[in-house]
Amino acid sequence: MRHKLSKISLVILSATTMGATGMAYAQEAETEEVDDVEVIEVSGIRQSLTNALAEKRSADSLVEVIQAVDIGKLPDQNLAEVLENVTGIQITREAGVGTGVQIRGTNANRTEINGVSTVGSGSGRSGIDFEDVSAAIISAVEVIKSPEAKTIEGSVGGTINLRTIRPLQLEDTLGSLRVQGEDSSLSTDGIMPRISGAWGDNWETDAGKFGVVISGGYSEQDVTAFRPRADRDNLVSADSGVPSAQEFDFLPIQFLNQDYDNYEYETKNFAGTLEWAPNDNIKVYFDAVLNDQERRQESSRVQASGISDLTDVSIPDAFETVNFGVLDGQDLGSIQAALRGVIPVTESGSDPNLRFSSDTNSRLTETEIFRIGGEWQGERLFVSVEASSSNADSTTPSFNTTLNFINPNEPVNSSNENGTPLAYDLSNGALSYGIADGLANAPTAQQLLDPANVMLRDVNIGQDVTENSEDAFRTDFVYYFDDIITSVDFGYRYSKTTSMSDQVRANVGLRDYDESPRGDLFADILTAGPDNFNDADGRELYIRDFLLINPELASSNPDAVLDSLNNAITANNAITGAEREAISSPTSQVNAFFDIEEVTHALYAQGNFEYGMFRGNFGLRYLETEVESVGNSVTLDNDGNEVISQVQSSGDYDFLLPRFNVTANVHDDVILRLGWSKDIRRPDFSDLSTSVTYSTSPNTPISIGNPGLLPEEVTSFDISAEWYFAPAALLSIGYFHKEREDLHVTQQVDPYEDPTTGYRDITGPTCEDGGLFNPIADINVFGPDPGVGLCVPTQTTTNDSGKTTQKGIEMAFQYDLSNFEGDLGWASGFGLLANYTYQEFSGGEAIDTATSRAASVFAATTGIDDIQVTAVQSLLDLSENSYNITLFYEKYGLSVRTRYTWREAYRSTDFGSTSSFPWGFPVVQEDRGQLNASVNYDVNDQFSVGVEAVNLTESEVEQSCVTEGALLCFQGLTDRRITFGVTYTY
Repeated sequence: MRHKLSKISLVILSATTMGATGMAYAQEAETEEVDDVEVIEVSGIRQSLTNALAEKRSADSLVEVIQAVDIGKLPDQNLAEVLENVTGIQITREAGVGTGVQIRGTNANRTEINGVSTVGSGSGRSGIDFEDVSAAIISAVEVIKSPEAKTIEGSVGGTINLRTIRPLQLEDTLGSLRVQGEDSSLSTDGIMPRISGAWGDNWETDAGKFGVVISGGYSEQDVTAFRPRADRDNLVSADSGVPSAQEFDFLPIQFLNQDYDNYEYETKNFAGTLEWAPNDNIKVYFDAVLNDQERRQESSRVQASGISDLTDVSIPDAFETVNFGVLDGQDLGSIQAALRGVIPVTESGSDPNLRFSSDTNSRLTETEIFRIGGEWQGERLFVSVEASSSNADSTTPSFNTTLNFINPNEPVNSSNENGTPLAYDLSNGALSYGIADGLANAPTAQQLLDPANVMLRDVNIGQDVTENSEDAFRTDFVYYFDDIITSVDFGYRYSKTTSMSDQVRANVGLRDYDESPRGDLFADILTAGPDNFNDADGRELYIRDFLLINPELASSNPDAVLDSLNNAITANNAITGAEREAISSPTSQVNAFFDIEEVTHALYAQGNFEYGMFRGNFGLRYLETEVESVGNSVTLDNDGNEVISQVQSSGDYDFLLPRFNVTANVHDDVILRLGWSKDIRRPDFSDLSTSVTYSTSPNTPISIGNPGLLPEEVTSFDISAEWYFAPAALLSIGYFHKEREDLHVTQQVDPYEDPTTGYRDITGPTCEDGGLFNPIADINVFGPDPGVGLCVPTQTTTNDSGKTTQKGIEMAFQYDLSNFEGDLGWASGFGLLANYTYQEFSGGEAIDTATSRAASVFAATTGIDDIQVTAVQSLLDLSENSYNITLFYEKYGLSVRTRYTWREAYRSTDFGSTSSFPWGFPVVQEDRGQLNASVNYDVNDQFSVGVEAVNLTESEVEQSCVTEGALLCFQGLTDRRITFGVTYTY
């Protein structure tokens, strides 16, 4: 049977094989190859899969491609979740939404749009945030796993290229409009709208051929997750003699948190392209991609603090056995841990205390990407010239507040807090706690919601600004030969990348009872916190009733909230006689400012060859980079006044990066690929800055930049086999091996904590036993008295002195039954996609070290008094095993797709609202699977209706401390999201 490729596939084959779309010489060379290609007429899901395989098959290096089923209709609404379909890619989620992408176990990747570098909203190097780009404006996603010499440097795992529609490739007028609504199972805000559309056409005129495509989207999204946390990182030994002591050592409750995360997204996207081909040899183009996203956070936390002061008196009702297992060859043994019980109030009436926090760490980002260029094709020479500009300007407005609950049933001490009895139950995998209602001093719901029973504790306001940009110019040449060497590519690229960060903040902590206003003085900005923390898992024990400073108001009108608080402080001063100053508006933190500029010149030369069954390329890429960094130095003059001076530093480096790819068509349907390459990964800008930022939290590490940080070097080897055993079918297996030198690793130094009292050094200004003195950090439980100023952890990014290795196996399978329509009838509509990835990480010399408190626990579990527990740093966000399976059905206008994705446990730094780890090691995010599904029906040639579901089974996130499956310390209870809508195309 003779098959025909769709017109789109023919265009793809022409473009990818020759690398010069629409040029005369390339078209002539391609004509013969297209004549020999088996052609398949398909549509819908099958067309997108067929086109993607055609592109992958014709490539000279290892690439993966996902194409839209229809105009702007990729498999998922979120680009990170789109990429999860690709073999070797895993993703991380925030509140259930895909945000991070790991290619072959690493976040160190690059993101481009139409081949243009993108910049992100922070100080990282991976490019634009995937949540900022609507999948509706993207026609295809390309993942380059094995780079060529002409591939821009900067990626360890791979380069992701998001492609928009090219107007001169259109055969007919393009038009589409999609209207949808999304509903979240945990949100209280109802259905959120999504609207997207595209239009494009081209025309033959006397001046040549013109084409235009425009696409855009507007969406709102409400994302909610419940994230409870329980810390059990202390020790009550059997021989301690304290009232809570048992016949065995055990881990008491140290901290409890009820975290309610809510993010409201408003995203506007626009993509436009103009193309003009005055004749067959010349093409000029202009691209613009504009993204505007507002991510408003309106979250809340109910913290149970001061519990560590009660470990000697709080007696658990039940225990569980915790087996820490083996960490880096050291068997850490087992211990009992508190499971259920009641935490009473101390005799002084001060602990445990409840704190109610509202978090509005929002992000507002505007991204602009422009590209203008031209191409000329001579008889043998092809020339392209392009200029591009990428900009991302972000502000991160925040207005975070914490209130202390004053239990009216207990005496009030000199601090602005007192105790509330609590009950906890960590059984059955539910980290739950609430008010111990059975005790006489337990507050009622009415008391918990009385403004007179809360006092202002912390106010942290921010208006941080980040401005990132990259301006680039490149010129590329291709010269064609009629020989084994079919062509030679060579070119030059200039780029200037800048990153400016200005932290604009005001941090105030109120620790004195007389200075802290009661809530009835600012009742106009108080609101009841969300009472549906049991919606995800039906738990009965949780804090239902509490007051917050209204996070929605703090986000939308921070000036009004600040005015109300300052009026309350003034009124409170009149009542108590205090002289508390008003809270100032946020100001620039000069000691945290940095402005970094990086200029790179890159040259490359690449030979492309074809001989018999072999084809491929080999070449070199050479680059020189100069870095200029500007920061501020803050010192004191003789009178104690701050003296701010600008500090400028510079550096440079150069690299020669060889790259080689060969593809062998060993059979009509079997392809073998081999690739070898070198690349670099530049440091994040924040890791280069010498600026220092202080936080009011005693747990937040102080980041100390390292201007001497070197780029990582990575050497990659790939080998794979692909069998295209039927039309639109594939079975592949591949092996990859990466060696990384000068890996960027984080070194944390923790301050010493007395193993008996848990106190740190609060005298300063130096910390002889580790850490750095933070003059504004809350002493909290780390000292005998309330106040500010103590030693806190420090974090510095350094180059690992040892080599590290990443290696793995990737397998993929794709097949459908469309060729058996005569035999199977309706059942021929079924198809299957599946992939599996195994990967491992080894080597390196950087280590994580257990905290002093954790070391006391491990001394008890192992019997080794002076034990020092360390672990070589593993690669964050890397799962050894992962897979996804997609089953689809397409026939009679009906398209159904279900995808189940699973990944094994991995180390993570996403540990709730803190960036510190109680045990000294990143947490382990346990195995997790997720089921997504979609159904679409074509009513006629123009109209279709559809529904999509994300996280159908509402899979939970579980995190363990120290080792996998050891001590459950954090959960993420995420929502199910349903999107439904209608599409019109013509």
